[in-house]
Amino acid sequence: MRPISTTRRGLLAAGTGFGAAALTAGVPTIILPAQAQGLAPTGSMRGGDNNYRPGAPIVPRIGNGGFWMSGTVRRAGDGAPLPGIRIQIWAHTTEGYETDARSHGATLTDANGVFRLEMPQIIPAFGQAHGHLAYDDAAFKTVFLRPLMQSSRDRSLTADFVLQSA
Repeated sequence: MRPISTTRRGLLAAGTGFGAAALTAGVPTIILPAQAQGLAPTGSMRGGDNNYRPGAPIVPRIGNGGFWMSGTVRRAGDGAPLPGIRIQIWAHTTEGYETDARSHGATLTDANGVFRLEMPQIIPAFGQAHGHLAYDDAAFKTVFLRPLMQSSRDRSLTADFVLQSA
């Protein structure tokens, strides 16, 4: 066997020769495109259902606003965006406690599975600034999320859902 040249031209020639040999030898695993893995569902977070209120109304905004809670909702497996999905949001804010009905509201995802709801500034409760979000309809398994803010001065928080069929 001839040694492979370590020059750029030699390496290119060797690689081309290897690829041609693989194609003619019928080694399909070398030329197969990567297969997409299924998108795993989001699990409920511990403490996410704290102070949850079933049936919180769909609202254009919670309180006087100034803070944005947003995210996406996709289907487990293929990752398709889910339009028209109801997401409930609540938190301890500058205008109320997370136990207060006025601190709860829901919104729907748009055609791209995106939701966004303005609410009062989230402030720390029990030492952590955090929000609560829930998906609780019958079409998919219930998911509660409790994302933490990196700083209580943040003006937005994002949480994404990947829902599994019920």
